[in-house]
Amino acid sequence: MSDDVDFTPGALDRAATFYVAGHRGLVGSAIWRKLQASGFTDLIGRTSAELDLRDRDAVFTFFRETRPRYVALAAAKVGGILANNTYPVDFLSENLRIQVNVMDAAREVGVERLLFLGSSCIYPKFAPQPITEDAMLTGHLEPTNDAYAIAKIAGILQVQAVRRQSGLPWISAMPTNLYGPGDNFSPKGSHVLPALIRRYDEARESGATSVTNWGTGTPRREFLHVDDMAAASLHLLEHYDGPEQVNVGTGTDVTIREIAETIARVVGYEGATEWDAAKPDGTPQKLLDVSKLAEAGWTASISLEDGLRSTVAWYREHHANLRE
Repeated sequence: MSDDVDFTPGALDRAATFYVAGHRGLVGSAIWRKLQASGFTDLIGRTSAELDLRDRDAVFTFFRETRPRYVALAAAKVGGILANNTYPVDFLSENLRIQVNVMDAAREVGVERLLFLGSSCIYPKFAPQPITEDAMLTGHLEPTNDAYAIAKIAGILQVQAVRRQSGLPWISAMPTNLYGPGDNFSPKGSHVLPALIRRYDEARESGATSVTNWGTGTPRREFLHVDDMAAASLHLLEHYDGPEQVNVGTGTDVTIREIAETIARVVGYEGATEWDAAKPDGTPQKLLDVSKLAEAGWTASISLEDGLRSTVAWYREHHANLRE
């Protein structure tokens, strides 16, 4: 795909207006913290109650009033497999509207740098491992979250189209499985890692003699701490320019059994772990190739054990106020 943008990345202006869409979410809040720590002085964010990003007129009015120079588009309707499989229309429609409204408004006011954050589910279900960026659109998607994936693919294509048509140096990043402070620990809506943290910590508190997990524990998954994701986001904005999305991950994976054992150790659970092999395992492996990210000069720095310790500490501190 041609790239007509003539732009050299460099340090962002710390005094410029920077809008973080979705600044209360897992990724957006981490990006906000990273930007604050990096000296940005004019950060703006709006809760969904203050600005409904599905409302096109409201979004355009917001951009015309605030005229941000930089945008991190981390707002999205997200959920686990059950939610994606049950409400595909909602995940497709709401994410498309959020993305199109924000990017159209940003284009109208000439936002200089925009980072669109997607998801590794954009890649085919049976993509070769580790998954390279050019695997996108080469095969069938995972059926349980194909509507969400299509919305994210549309976002990547809109970034590429804006680059060609308007010459704005916008970029996209595709994170692997993220975890950390602010995660969703709901029994029904959480992903595997926060679900395991809650399960093992509750077993420790109740004195349960064993914990039973789904499947065989053999599938391999890659996990990235959300603070590393935030650091990578700023790094890409300052060091990368190109039409192709950039995978963001650690480049290494662990089995579900290994992650369960590590979580049990971190939370202090000393009972037994059982595996219900009658339950589904899911995809055997899902690992991102992070060569492009490494070429841009960034690698993850938070170890899985250190990241889990900080996440467990956050979970225990906020346990009483977490959503069910």
